[in-house]
Amino acid sequence: MRQLDNRGVAAFEFILVFVSLFTLIFAIFDLGRYAITMQSLRKLASAGARAVMINCYTPALLQSPPSSPSSCTGDPMSTVEKQNAAPFLYFGGLTPTLSVASGGNNLTVTASQAGFTMLMPIWGTTLNAPSASTSIPF
Repeated sequence: MRQLDNRGVAAFEFILVFVSLFTLIFAIFDLGRYAITMQSLRKLASAGARAVMINCYTPALLQSPPSSPSSCTGDPMSTVEKQNAAPFLYFGGLTPTLSVASGGNNLTVTASQAGFTMLMPIWGTTLNAPSASTSIPF
């Protein structure tokens, strides 16, 4: 009886397992990086909302009829304060932005990371440029 030639079978099986395992590991790493970025953006938005409340809610504003404080729509935090609140967002030379917008009886503080991109191309562009926001009623 003739023997079958089994040379290269182990290498082929190794490649099949290695490619799927490699893709899975990097996908998990990429999603973890995205989750940490989103949590840091939520923390930065909350810190920005706290800064707005401390700096903009004066006794005169609280005693007047409800109106949107127009002087509080700029960036309420310095770069050092942002770095202390969310240091992970500054890795890789990226800089998050913090903006305050007024609408109705709310101020909305939005933190975004414009330069963030996912490493794995399987996600497309759906998870690029994440942002988080917090609303402050008054």
